[in-house]
Amino acid sequence: MARVVKVFVTLRNHWKKSTVAACALSYGGHWLYGKHCDNLLRRDACLAAREFGRQQISPQEQLKKATVILNPAACRGKANNLFEKNAAPILHLAGMEVTLVKTDYEGQAKKLMELMEQTDMLIVAGGDGTLQEVITGLLRRADHESFSKTPIGFIPLGSHNSLSESLHILSDNQVKRITSATLSILQGETVPLDVLQIKGEKEQPVFALIGLRWGAFRDVASTIKKYWYLGPLKIKAAHWFSTLREWPQVHEASVSYMAPTLRPPDLPEQKPQRPNLMYRIARRLKNYWYPPIPEPPKVEEPERWDERTLSTLELSIQTRNKNPVQTRIDDSLLVCVEPDSFTVGDFITVGEKKAEDSTSFTRQSLKLEASACRLNLPEEGAGFYNIDNEEYEAMSVEVRLLPRKLRFFCSAERREQLLTQVL
Repeated sequence: MARVVKVFVTLRNHWKKSTVAACALSYGGHWLYGKHCDNLLRRDACLAAREFGRQQISPQEQLKKATVILNPAACRGKANNLFEKNAAPILHLAGMEVTLVKTDYEGQAKKLMELMEQTDMLIVAGGDGTLQEVITGLLRRADHESFSKTPIGFIPLGSHNSLSESLHILSDNQVKRITSATLSILQGETVPLDVLQIKGEKEQPVFALIGLRWGAFRDVASTIKKYWYLGPLKIKAAHWFSTLREWPQVHEASVSYMAPTLRPPDLPEQKPQRPNLMYRIARRLKNYWYPPIPEPPKVEEPERWDERTLSTLELSIQTRNKNPVQTRIDDSLLVCVEPDSFTVGDFITVGEKKAEDSTSFTRQSLKLEASACRLNLPEEGAGFYNIDNEEYEAMSVEVRLLPRKLRFFCSAERREQLLTQVL
């Protein structure tokens, strides 16, 4: 008892050191518990992957070949370590023949895609920038029609992983996000995604899965990192300081657009069985004696473009990939035009929402559905675009929708969640 009293007396006499030690022990315990939970997630994912690896295949079948494009510079240089600890063991335990290709500099993924041979699946390990480079290089190939049928997996390792919300389970735990995304590749369930083809007058086309963004909110979002020392107030501060430098931040442009096109029915994944021999003979005899009347040639109607002159704070052109399982009648992209009548307070409030979700828009925004659009900007002072969170110099461009161009691996759990949102 005397020893216990002595301990409490010592703690009271040295309360500052005791407080620091208690905080250090609490933080250390919390950190160790988090590491333990991450190891449990990795173990469960590896056990699930081992079940895929134990599945028997016939002697004629070959191991599935997976080509991984990894950007080691993603997530401030941590992507390589994240991939090796969380994703690579799952792919190897599943019995795949993995070819790992690491990029050394920005833009290299586009060149690698031009030289890449056919593979059973393509896996992109990085962020929005890496994914945008890969699909751009893929769709610039001469054989892109056949190569675009290769299913693509996305492992979110970057600072911005916008497409992950449409494909994978939402989680604040980075290890769970990576392991669940890798397991969704093994499950093999895919969804078709639309692609935007963005082409200037002279440059080669750039392809995007999320969209194009241009305006005041985009410009402010690129400066938020400069105010890191303000902590949670940095977003408000960035927008407020921006209004002090210039207000109103109105952008002038003209937009030409074409009406959406009807969406054709989904083709069956499995080919129908071939009819029996007697049915085929009877059909050929019928066509011989009563040949079908040829249909008259279709006359292609000229493209009809509608034009609008806009004065806006921000303009964005988006795909519908935020919910890829939603049933739609038309194939269309979405042009969102924010009004130029915001007050400074509205500008800061809306800017905070757009900083969290760049694809969000307000109730006052003008929304146009189109199959293609032309964005005509002034020659000087146009600023910059964000194309899938990557910065490009702003210029007049034509944006066309390539409906259901690529197929991506999708988590079954996330698919069910998206279907529930539709209902």
